[in-house]
Amino acid sequence: MDGTPAGPTGWRDHLVGTVSGRRPVVMIAAFEGWNDAGDAATSAVDALRHQWRASAAGSLTDGDYYDYQFTRPTVVRDADGLGTLSWPRTRMYRAVDLEGLDVILVSGAEPSYRWQAFTAELLTHAAEQNVDAVIMLGALLADVPHTRPLPASPATADPELREMIGARRPTYEGPTGIVGVVTDTAARSGLPTVSVWATVPHYVSQAPSPKAELALLRRIEDLLQIPLDLTALAEDAEAWERGVNELAGEDPDVAAYVEQLERARDTEELPEATGEAIAQEFERYLRRRGRD
Repeated sequence: MDGTPAGPTGWRDHLVGTVSGRRPVVMIAAFEGWNDAGDAATSAVDALRHQWRASAAGSLTDGDYYDYQFTRPTVVRDADGLGTLSWPRTRMYRAVDLEGLDVILVSGAEPSYRWQAFTAELLTHAAEQNVDAVIMLGALLADVPHTRPLPASPATADPELREMIGARRPTYEGPTGIVGVVTDTAARSGLPTVSVWATVPHYVSQAPSPKAELALLRRIEDLLQIPLDLTALAEDAEAWERGVNELAGEDPDVAAYVEQLERARDTEELPEATGEAIAQEFERYLRRRGRD
């Protein structure tokens, strides 16, 4: 999960050109838990839901998949003290006609049981919603400095799609979460599938992690060519970085460790400094200017 930048992004135009008689539909999904360091991935989906004014489009069966002693329900009380329970579940939302696309947003807790059945039910819902492509979001803890851009690079096992969007080939092997299960199952079913993982500094893993969330949303903006208003989130990310700087400055050991990570990162080629990444940033500016 390196910082390889995406190349020219013609994916949206490709989808629009290959789907006839309706708008193409893209599913974007994230899950709480092991796949969601700093809550960055699910926060990104929530941000998209609010910004795109997505409406409810169903949910997956809840009781079959969750251990309520591990993923507990939450309670909210009214003025009289009467509680309303919210049970763990995976919810779906639909945003329509976004630059020629419809988007299905999926968010929920990673299931405790029956992952294969859960994945099959999710992809059945996707088929019923005419989903043409899938983007899976995740976030992981890593040895990255909070003072540098946090990578969020796309990966796909589809060689044609890799070339189209400038993604890398997945290389991770080992224990996986529900994001990995859904990603591989969707790809094997024939759906064009991309995973995007943000890195979160392991020494500041508490939620929220606005800088990682921002990296994911910028990548979504690049992949789908849909302008997003990220001004407030960018300000939150800057405030978060300043706060971590202050905390690190109070502990010489942490400050020395951050400097070590910075030196290691600076010896690598920063994707944000490449001509391709500068061009992407300029394209984002033009899209936002056109929207305004």
